[in-house]
Amino acid sequence: MKKVVKFGGSSLASAEQFQKVGKIILSDDSRRYVVPSAPGKRFSGDTKVTDMLYQCYYAAANGEDFSGILKQIKARYNEIIGGLNLKLCLDKEFELIAKNFEEKAGSDYAASRGEYLNGLVMAAYLDFPFVDAAEVIRFDQDGNFDADLTDKILSKTLSEYTKAVIPGFYGAYEDGRVKTFSRGGSDVTGSIVARAIGADLYENWTDVSGFLVTDPRLIENPEVIDIITYRELRELSYMGASVLHEDAIFPVRKAGIPINIRNTNRPEDKGTMIVASTCQKPPFTITGIAGKKGFVAVNIEKDMMNSEIGFGRKVLYEFEKQGISFEHMPSGIDTMSIIVHQDEFEEHEQKVLAGIQRTVNPDYLEVEGDLALVAVVGRAMRANRGTAARIFAALSHAHINIKMIDQGSSEWNIIIGVRNEDFEKAIKTIYDIFITTQL
Repeated sequence: MKKVVKFGGSSLASAEQFQKVGKIILSDDSRRYVVPSAPGKRFSGDTKVTDMLYQCYYAAANGEDFSGILKQIKARYNEIIGGLNLKLCLDKEFELIAKNFEEKAGSDYAASRGEYLNGLVMAAYLDFPFVDAAEVIRFDQDGNFDADLTDKILSKTLSEYTKAVIPGFYGAYEDGRVKTFSRGGSDVTGSIVARAIGADLYENWTDVSGFLVTDPRLIENPEVIDIITYRELRELSYMGASVLHEDAIFPVRKAGIPINIRNTNRPEDKGTMIVASTCQKPPFTITGIAGKKGFVAVNIEKDMMNSEIGFGRKVLYEFEKQGISFEHMPSGIDTMSIIVHQDEFEEHEQKVLAGIQRTVNPDYLEVEGDLALVAVVGRAMRANRGTAARIFAALSHAHINIKMIDQGSSEWNIIIGVRNEDFEKAIKTIYDIFITTQL
């Protein structure tokens, strides 16, 4: 069995955390390929190494003295190295970083050094070979990740190693210039490595014991999801749930590799399994609840709208002309609502409305802002009658006015629009009716 294990920044913030990680890796010989993030915060109010690197680079790029902040970054790594009693010196690496900062190597290069240096520390600590991600992960000339070329290079390289450390978050263009993924991109690296080696499992170690039913900032100690499908995760991630980087799903999903979200500080917890499909019945009707604030609804009414060919296309084209993508489009026989992000819409509001008025001549056109969307997701929903009715009855009982309803054709998710001010209350109400009352 082969496993890829990725550890987040909080798992590698100090020597003490490194020791926990080392025990986890060495306790299972199948954990052969390790993807580390840069050191995160050691305590509340601390600064992540990646943020320090950005700060350092921008000082260098502006011709300011950056030696002080670079010295602080070096001290962070030396603290870890000393705490692990390693015979490792990063002086040459920091000299090269200083030189490249002065020559304005780019902010991507700067940010990537956190993972690069932590990879060197991890490789020394585990006595594993180090494989620089810049040599095996490729981006095309437009800055897009080249999945096929990367898979070819990475598969060939890692076939030569039974174990290895590959730093997360970055790769390189063909000419060697470093390019990073978006923030959280170490998750993506782990997924890419798992696909390249044909892993049996991709373990993603973080500071929570799995994927939670809902945001712990809204619900105290929400239940952990034991098993979730990629499809459910995609729906919840899109609506703001964040444990795993959204793009990390696709490489392993395509290869049929499950993901296990685990807690570095509670390694005995089983965490959450993310799988392509499962016959296991979930403990609750719903799998998760997620949502976002800050939407606007453009409501259109016109008699005989449904018989007017091209009506919807004409309306959406007015949004397209202003570079605005729509989130949802619930409709009736003579009504249509277009839900978009309010911050994107406000600047172009009058152009869009004037365009709609001109092209389709609606009987009624109204804009309603300050809306929030709540997604209720679960593979068991379609097999349980009355799920929607329970949601609407609970919200009504809580005196929450529903502004919009949109149910996907799969019956795996229901999107509900409420006022921004009712967002937190709506999530708590739905959690209580489906989770709390079932415990």
